[in-house]
Amino acid sequence: MKHGLQILLVLLTVVLITAITLPIHAADHQYVQSTTPTLFFHGFNSGAHAERYMVDGIKKAGVSKTAITANVAADGKVTLVGHIPHGAVNPLVMVNFENSRNTDYTMQGQWVKNVVLKLQQTYHFKKMNIEAHSMGNMAVMYYLLANGQDKQLPQLEKQVALAGTFDGAMGWNEPANLTVNHRTGKPTAENDAFKKLLPLRSTYPRQVRVLNIYGDLGNGNDSQVSNNSCRTLRYLVNGRSKSYREVKVTGANAKHELLHHNPQVNRLLIQFFWAK
Repeated sequence: MKHGLQILLVLLTVVLITAITLPIHAADHQYVQSTTPTLFFHGFNSGAHAERYMVDGIKKAGVSKTAITANVAADGKVTLVGHIPHGAVNPLVMVNFENSRNTDYTMQGQWVKNVVLKLQQTYHFKKMNIEAHSMGNMAVMYYLLANGQDKQLPQLEKQVALAGTFDGAMGWNEPANLTVNHRTGKPTAENDAFKKLLPLRSTYPRQVRVLNIYGDLGNGNDSQVSNNSCRTLRYLVNGRSKSYREVKVTGANAKHELLHHNPQVNRLLIQFFWAK
């Protein structure tokens, strides 16, 4: 009787260990196991809280266990909140601009560089991925405009643009009656901020894979940014990026401020950044 109980306990222990480790191994087989960080940038008048749903969803899926915040003060100083352990798999970095209403894209591009440098100096990363929402994409593009060819900085591997305001936002600086060439992404009109990005057509880093996601509520826009403005990203990276793909998201959660709280967007991010 005692011997039978011992065997039963051993079997139960094996079952428990298997139940605990199977999801871990499943995640190992399903996702890339990399130490490359992925940085998240919010849009105008927002903050790192807007990135929380995406980050939590990515962690829940088993892609990563590590997320920190990079807080950027109004003077550009970066403070890292949290710690990335050595060898952490697919670490996530939520970037927070304290002055989130700043529309000086050159300055924002410098803030992006400050974040990248702080991470490089602290954790010695050589590569990175980036996701940005709305106007955060302009900060990223102006960073690449100034630093995309700098081999001393961590090299961008994958970039996701979510509802990017590349050729402006509706009711603000988007050219009137904007249309886009479906093959090249060339817009019929360019605002000043877009014109300054045109040198990227010759300097955008060739190793980068690009995913461009935008929302359509049924009328060609997400309530704040037109699909055409988002799609002008193609013109800036056309012939340069390693790959380029556009995905249109529809439904109620395709609204501009809801795209980063959208399960479909999370699935797209996970597939693009980390699927084997």
